[in-house]
Amino acid sequence: MKKALFAFGMLLMAAPAHADITHKISTSVQLTVDAAASQATRIGSTYSVSGSNVSATLGGLTAPSGTAAATMNAGTYTQTTAGSAFNFSESFTAGDSIPSGTTVSSGVVPSLPAFGNVTTTAGGVAGSLAGTIDSAGVMSLTAGGAGTSATGQFVSEITIK
Repeated sequence: MKKALFAFGMLLMAAPAHADITHKISTSVQLTVDAAASQATRIGSTYSVSGSNVSATLGGLTAPSGTAAATMNAGTYTQTTAGSAFNFSESFTAGDSIPSGTTVSSGVVPSLPAFGNVTTTAGGVAGSLAGTIDSAGVMSLTAGGAGTSATGQFVSEITIK
């Protein structure tokens, strides 16, 4: 009896375990369809001339007025020594003028300006793009058309303190 009482007393002296266990489960699906986009960058006017055995009254660029781009003012050139070898190069790139009616309102450009450097990307096509999560947490993703993506994520987190 003393042994049983001693064993019972030992059980009473043992401290109970205190452990906080947290288990979190999260499932998500993200579906994306790319938007159409265009980026237009104005280019400036440039003028250059080079040569040898050439006399020049150099041309250049005229100052732009208002929304117009700079224009070329042609120079005059003559061969310095007749009958001798010469080389000559003149180039002009017409820059973009500022088009009227391109005021951005609420982030929307009314029309795409015809600038010298334009990049355009087609928009995505949703097609059969789909994603579902049922009550058991099972995900189902269905591919869409071009320019789409479907991402599914399952996260299980256990914390023991």
